[in-house]
Amino acid sequence: MFRAEPLVKIRLLMLASEAPDAALELARFGVFNPAEHALAGFDQAFDESPAEDYREAWLQAESRLSKVIEQCGGPDELVIPADAAAPSLADLKELNDWLKEVWTTCLTEHEAEMRTQEDHRYLEALEETLEKLERLNVDLSQLLRQDGLLAVNIGSLPAVGVKRVTEALSITGSLVSPFDQHNDQVYAVIAGPREREAEVRGLLSQAGWRELPVPMELRTHPQAARAWLVEERKRVEQRSGAQCKAMDDLRGQYRLRMDEARLRVALARPLAEAALIGVRGKGGLAGLSGWIPRRDVESLRELLEARFHGRYLLTVAAPEPSEAAKVPSLVSYPGWLQPFVPLVKSYGVPRYGEFDPTLPFAFTYLLLFGAMFGDIGHGGVILVLAAALYKRLGKTAWVGIAAGAVSMLFGLLYGSIFGYEDIIEPVWLSPLHHPNQMLILAVSFGVGFIILTLLVNTRNRLIAGHTMEALFDSTGLAGLMFYLGAVGGVASMAGMADLAAPSWIIAILGICIVAGFKWAETHAGLGERALVTSIETLETGINLFANTLSFMRVAAFSLNHVALALAIFTLANGMGTAGHWLTIVLGNVVIIVLEGGIVAIQALRLMYYEGFSRFFSGDGTEFVPLKLVGVK
Repeated sequence: MFRAEPLVKIRLLMLASEAPDAALELARFGVFNPAEHALAGFDQAFDESPAEDYREAWLQAESRLSKVIEQCGGPDELVIPADAAAPSLADLKELNDWLKEVWTTCLTEHEAEMRTQEDHRYLEALEETLEKLERLNVDLSQLLRQDGLLAVNIGSLPAVGVKRVTEALSITGSLVSPFDQHNDQVYAVIAGPREREAEVRGLLSQAGWRELPVPMELRTHPQAARAWLVEERKRVEQRSGAQCKAMDDLRGQYRLRMDEARLRVALARPLAEAALIGVRGKGGLAGLSGWIPRRDVESLRELLEARFHGRYLLTVAAPEPSEAAKVPSLVSYPGWLQPFVPLVKSYGVPRYGEFDPTLPFAFTYLLLFGAMFGDIGHGGVILVLAAALYKRLGKTAWVGIAAGAVSMLFGLLYGSIFGYEDIIEPVWLSPLHHPNQMLILAVSFGVGFIILTLLVNTRNRLIAGHTMEALFDSTGLAGLMFYLGAVGGVASMAGMADLAAPSWIIAILGICIVAGFKWAETHAGLGERALVTSIETLETGINLFANTLSFMRVAAFSLNHVALALAIFTLANGMGTAGHWLTIVLGNVVIIVLEGGIVAIQALRLMYYEGFSRFFSGDGTEFVPLKLVGVK
């Protein structure tokens, strides 16, 4: 939980023809992370890529299979037998050819189905138009003749403008004949002299006229158009039924082979994925390299022996300290800690061997949030909202539930319920009445937190083999000596303890060691060396105390919470009964949303910048094992 699981690098040599099965067994094993840099000299000795063609064939097969399933359907569930073997390159090529044939057939049927759907939509549009024209009871082919003396327009206009349009068009010799009305739109036929058609259209455009296009299929008597439309619908329905039957027959014809295709593609996936980085070869040999947990080495040997009966060579070696940045990080978290993992990984992935901060982060983040936003009522609202949104937020909702619960706990300690400080007695202390004590506690917490980060960083440096930095750098033991001595000296000056003399001695000794290390590490001329050493040594003291004072915001926000509540109560007391309670409710909503969000961000900031930045590189690589999907 506090560090990545110990890994070892492996190289597995086998016959190239058995590489698919080897990758499949490693995927079934479930804890093999392929990597090309697993063993020094491996890539130089095996400079070929025997799985490249295999990967290309798999990519084509997977793409075609996905298209076929998308267009023609397929089984919803894939069950991979425990004794299933991976397909060879020849099997994949044969599968590709078959899938190409199936895709061509499916695509033909799908395109026919799409054309039928287009016909359905077109007939629906004709039906909608015909419903508006049926009241005319006139042969539209004669009415809409282009060579006639009359220019005829069919469409709609707002009901409120019919009278005005009728009067205006009468000047042009045109007649307006309404034949239907839907809501506020009147459908009408407008007929007039063809030589004045442009003038009529100008008037209609100003009146909000909407032309009703009449397709050629409907340019007959409405009754004849209705009869044609009924017959056309029957024809399209028959065609649609035939296509559905053809598609069902196609699915039935290919179902067994499609199940086999899905199985082959799934079984080929491990080698295809490993081919990018972890598969090299030479002649008839192929090798897979990568990382596995040290505790699983013997289990892997037993698995390979049972499958290949000695036709393999497995080499195992521990990672070198210089490889720490390349080794993937495998950390197992208990279920209750899982919701906090994304918050840590948003800063970065722990480097292999580094202290994993998830557990202390979870407790410290909740502690800071509760201390800054301690209120039984407000915490209860956050808890209930997070629980109500569990389906939408998933495991992340547990962060909100825990934060609400801790806020309620501190509210009990502070004696605060929805900002009221006089309903219950504080179990511990009230920030409003003990501001100095809150400031001292906040700074004390910051001191303890920074001491912890310096100790963790020292441990990380030692693990990585950087002993000099761990002992003498500003973020190592020398920096810790200076910080402890300076804190003791300041505490003595404040009258909290009589440790002045030994504290300042320890502080001076620590800062001198840091300065000496900076001097030794700086390779430059005398003047530049002195300047760099002075600046970096001064920065050590400034940063440590600036980071410590940052924790004063914990006390500041606990006081701010009370101040906001007092401001709301002051506003509410100047209003009537209804206004009073409305102000109280809205004010509490503002506190929960605005201050709650700010406090959540500030607690995260303290974790990231005052904690993680001191010991957490965050540039690690996550352990991503080969997996076999669909196993039951």
